[in-house]
Amino acid sequence: MVIGILIAVIVVFLALWLIGTYNAFVRFRNKTEEAFSAMDISLKKRYDLIPNFVETVKGYAAHERETLEAVIFARNQAAQSHSAEETIKNDNALSGTLKNLFALTESYPDLKADQNFLALQNQLSRIEEEIAGSRRYYNGVINKYNTRIEMFPGNLLAGIFGFQRKPLYEVQEVFERDNVKVTF
Repeated sequence: MVIGILIAVIVVFLALWLIGTYNAFVRFRNKTEEAFSAMDISLKKRYDLIPNFVETVKGYAAHERETLEAVIFARNQAAQSHSAEETIKNDNALSGTLKNLFALTESYPDLKADQNFLALQNQLSRIEEEIAGSRRYYNGVINKYNTRIEMFPGNLLAGIFGFQRKPLYEVQEVFERDNVKVTF
């Protein structure tokens, strides 16, 4: 009789643990999707603003066609991403081409003084700040999720129920990790 009660208590405990752990995985998975969605909204704002920005620059720097086309191509690739991994990869490529575009604009003093350009540049700066905040939030949620599915004993259930690691948003270009050199 005592053994039966003990077995029943263990079974109930295991069932409750299983349900609680599974629900925690679902909750974390949903938070990762919410975090990605928040970042995706900011990225969409950027994708929508870039053509206006490029058109403004094009008026002043028409002969810089290669740089402008690279920005538009990278923007289109990023906007058409289908997975988190693809979005991260394509967005890093877009960030690199935007840096080239900003470097290009430094050569055109008239462009830097244009009110439309300045307004677009300010909007893009605000959006970049939103994106940076979204990336931090996304990485924080992903880190908690990945930790949860890798820790014992939850990792046993994560494998059984198909919960898999999700990618962090990381800097892809090695040169972006270098310290900035300031010279006077």
